[in-house]
Amino acid sequence: MKDSESEQSWYSQVADAYTSQQRKSWYGAVADAYNRVRPRYSQELVGRVLELAQVPQDAVILEIGCGPGTATTSFAQLGLEMVCLEPNQEACQLARLNCAQYPNVEIKNTSFEEWDLLPQQFNIVLAATSFHWVSPEIGYPKVINALKDDGSLILLWNTALQPQYEIFQILKEVYQTYAPSLAKYEHRVTQEESIKKFGQTVVNSGYFKDLVYEQLASELTYSIDDYLALLSTYSPYIMLEPQQRNSLFQALKEVLERNCLGRLSLSYLSAFHIAQKSR
Repeated sequence: MKDSESEQSWYSQVADAYTSQQRKSWYGAVADAYNRVRPRYSQELVGRVLELAQVPQDAVILEIGCGPGTATTSFAQLGLEMVCLEPNQEACQLARLNCAQYPNVEIKNTSFEEWDLLPQQFNIVLAATSFHWVSPEIGYPKVINALKDDGSLILLWNTALQPQYEIFQILKEVYQTYAPSLAKYEHRVTQEESIKKFGQTVVNSGYFKDLVYEQLASELTYSIDDYLALLSTYSPYIMLEPQQRNSLFQALKEVLERNCLGRLSLSYLSAFHIAQKSR
């Protein structure tokens, strides 16, 4: 999820400042890094989602903004049939490579808004840390149109990975020097509140009912280089001027190499919403 921004404010922010083509190419320069260092969605989480949503084995899933297949493969390896939409060309190519072994998965290089769908063809519409990129005015009605009468919308989230607070305090001076707007630490409770708030906007749209939410606290260990590659895939860093970003990353690397023995322990939340079609 984008830095704890709500759905409407984030979409409005990028829609007002960037063209449709710019939004489509947003992750293009960092698609390889995204594919390599962004955390996947665990089989534990996916299994729980499928159980609660009562997804049949013969279900057909539409995935919105699949990226390089970060969540796709977790569903595909269970044999589920999927149609996956990804507007970014570089990410789409990676998704096709990652899903090449799954004949039931089709990857289409298009956005959800532009895609011509056949009504009521899908049991599930899935979006993994991507639905905030879809215009709410278009997204909600089109999801409803795509779903069968008993279908559900499933939103998966991986929050931004956070270093230990003591490490962030060491890095804070670097941020204040090179990118003051990023000198903020997201505590777990803040991330949880943000995801729950997003879920409430789904219900408030009037298109869905019976919202279910669960979360799973997770940790991963990264090398310093992989951590910086991870940061490069987050929107606040993509929005920096290239020279500013390079200077920030160089300074972060120097501080981390002096203090972290080459490895960082990072924490994040994996979470999901399930909401049933109400009309």
